[in-house]
Amino acid sequence: MRLTGKTALVTGSSQGIGEAVALRLAADGADVVIHYRSHPESAQDVVKRIATLGRRAVAIQADLSRAAEAQRLIADGVTRLGPLDILVNNAGVEKHADFWDVSEGDYDFVMDVNLKGVFFTTQTFVRHLLATKRPGKIINMSSVHEELPFPRFTPYSMSKGGLKMMTRTLAIELAPFGITVNSIAPGAIETPINRTLLNNPEKLRALLDNIPLKRMGTPVDIAGVAAFLASGDADYITGATIVADGGLLWNYDEQ
Repeated sequence: MRLTGKTALVTGSSQGIGEAVALRLAADGADVVIHYRSHPESAQDVVKRIATLGRRAVAIQADLSRAAEAQRLIADGVTRLGPLDILVNNAGVEKHADFWDVSEGDYDFVMDVNLKGVFFTTQTFVRHLLATKRPGKIINMSSVHEELPFPRFTPYSMSKGGLKMMTRTLAIELAPFGITVNSIAPGAIETPINRTLLNNPEKLRALLDNIPLKRMGTPVDIAGVAAFLASGDADYITGATIVADGGLLWNYDEQ
């Protein structure tokens, strides 16, 4: 198993893509810190499933929109599972609204989780690696919307564009310490956040017409990419965004 002896922390891993990533990393040999904000039962279920794979796991609650909570998450993870090797910044939120209706609260919510939370979680993780003089892997869960405009989701698209530049900048700054930083940009994935779309046949059909592979992705599709980036097979990759979208990005036509 490629990740035997490694310990990973996956934010937002009580459901959806984060859950799939946590389970895949465990299947590849890693112990995993499960992070959740508001789904403790789901988080504990993921912990139990990882235990059946023969790996250690713990669930830790934190509100990553607050820097102090991000710092505590890393500290608690180290205390409970030992030194961390891999950080997957998966937690993210979005708000649907016309630009002229976006409130300050909605704007702050999206930016605080998608950018501020990632920044301070990563900063604390890097400090941990530097203090222990160890290399590490940082994997950011971005979106095709770091490139593709997304009308009525402006703050979300802005946050993912910012995450793209954060990935590229940190890849250069942290390379001398043996720390790689990469992003995954999923397209349309079958997750709870897309429940409304999945239940609307007309909108779903229009979306599938834009995807050359003619299907939405699954969390498992994204987990495989994360497992690759977390492994030694990706040691010479940093500052990259791997797009996993079935061909959507370069074929999309806004109707």
